[in-house]
Amino acid sequence: MAVNSATSFILSSILTLLIFSGMQMYKPLLVKSPITIIFGGYLGSLMFMFFITAVGNLEATLFGKNFQLKLPEIVLSMAVSLVAAGMVHRICFTTCLIFSVITIYYMNRLSQKTYVSVVPTVAPIKSRRHK
Repeated sequence: MAVNSATSFILSSILTLLIFSGMQMYKPLLVKSPITIIFGGYLGSLMFMFFITAVGNLEATLFGKNFQLKLPEIVLSMAVSLVAAGMVHRICFTTCLIFSVITIYYMNRLSQKTYVSVVPTVAPIKSRRHK
């Protein structure tokens, strides 16, 4: 069930805030073992995904449906999620970076599959006469 951009902005913002606060509240549990440190980086990449979704939906609400995210918004979202993961542990920063790059790759791939329409190209007609 799809929601409009304004509702999606609110939901994504709430999920971003919940993940950030959960990472801060459970910081002692996230740094107990190497697997939980990696999980902290994964949580940071989820925060990145929800934050980029919130920014994109805010821009779609303010500027119209055809407005697209560009590199500055992605860099800002990446920086925010990396700082949040870095506040938990240094290795969370690194794993968040790796997971976020994978996430943005698959988000771009899904977006290309969903929104890009394939326009058939017309082959040039070659005449048989030489000019």
